[in-house]
Amino acid sequence: MIQASQITEHMEVVGSDGGHVGKVDHVVGDQIELAKFDFGSGFKHHMIPMTWVETIQNGKLCLNRTKEAAKAAWVEKH
Repeated sequence: MIQASQITEHMEVVGSDGGHVGKVDHVVGDQIELAKFDFGSGFKHHMIPMTWVETIQNGKLCLNRTKEAAKAAWVEKH
């Protein structure tokens, strides 16, 4: 399992299909906050759970779901 300490700011987040989901802003508990200023995020902060993280490959955080599935289930931070 990937530890929060292995996840760094600005790391690219990609779906299992290789699609760009966003970039890491920071880790908050068991959630990853995606950066607001990224075209993948629609310029809003979104939260995704650590349980979605499959692996880190080539400096990218790879999820266990596709880009579309991640975007359908992420939570917008208010």
